[in-house]
Order: sequence, then C-alpha cells, then structure tokens
Amino acid sequence: MCIAGFLWQGHPLYPLLVLHNRDEYHNRPTRAVEWWGGSEEMEDVLGGRDDAAGGTWLACSRGGKVAFLTNVLELHPVPNAKTRGELPLLFLHSCKSPRGFAEELVKEAHHYNGFNLIISDISSNTMVYVSNRPKGGAVVVQDVSPGLHVLTNGKLDSPWPKV
Repeated sequence: MCIAGFLWQGHPLYPLLVLHNRDEYHNRPTRAVEWWGGSEEMEDVLGGRDDAAGGTWLACSRGGKVAFLTNVLELHPVPNAKTRGELPLLFLHSCKSPRGFAEELVKEAHHYNGFNLIISDISSNTMVYVSNRPKGGAVVVQDVSPGLHVLTNGKLDSPWPKV
C-alpha cells in the first residue's frame, strides 16, 4: 500500500484514472485483480486481495464505487489493530455516500494503524479523502478537487520521495 497517482474528473471520457503500486511486504500473500465471488456481496467487488488479512488496497464495485488506500509509516504500529484493507470493502458494501461513509469512519478510525483512504462514487461525481494520522490528531475528511493527485505514505498531495 505505497503510492497512487490519480486523475479525478480531468479526462473527457474517464472520470477517474488510477495508477496504484503496492510495493511493500513482498512476502505477504496476495491475489491479482479479479472479481472476488464466493458470496453475493463479494461478487460485486473487483480488486486485488490480501490473502493474509482478507482485505484490499484497491477495489471497485459494479455500481461505480472505487476505494483505495495507502498506509502511513509508523515506528510503533499496533499489532492487534483492525486491518486497514477492510476499509475499501466496507465502503464498497455500504449504502452511504463517500462523505457519509467518511463521517461514520471518523468514529472508528482509531481502531486502525495509520491510513490514507480515497473513496469515490463515480455515478455521483464525489470523492473524499480520509486519514487517521497524525496519531492523536483529528481524523481528516476532505473532498477531493478535480485534477491530478498523488497519495503516498504521507498526506494527500504531500511532497514525498517517491513522488
């Protein structure tokens, strides 16, 4: 869960273009992008899969929802924290708008190690950024403006060595 570059509402044909590279923990078992299947709710999910914890770093639904995340580097992550990879799935399966989901997530964000999350509903042209870091600070929830953006292990659009 390392870096994503994306163009939001900046292309005449495609409302969202995403380049995402998951380049940490190469020994962690994963599956390539596929329709998940296995249950009725999972048949609607297209994305890579983290076979260790069951989540994902990038996925979309047939209905036009998209979610992706990066982790926030921390010296002392909480070993028994909830898996961040469940966050995209929770959004894809929710009936909430990106803003509504983000506002609900604020209440639970402290149960996860550091994350940066982008959630979007293509059909309503809405995109929201959520981050639960810096630790001890307020959870960040902000609308994403149209244009070219980068999401790293730091805040949205922040300077980062990989950028």
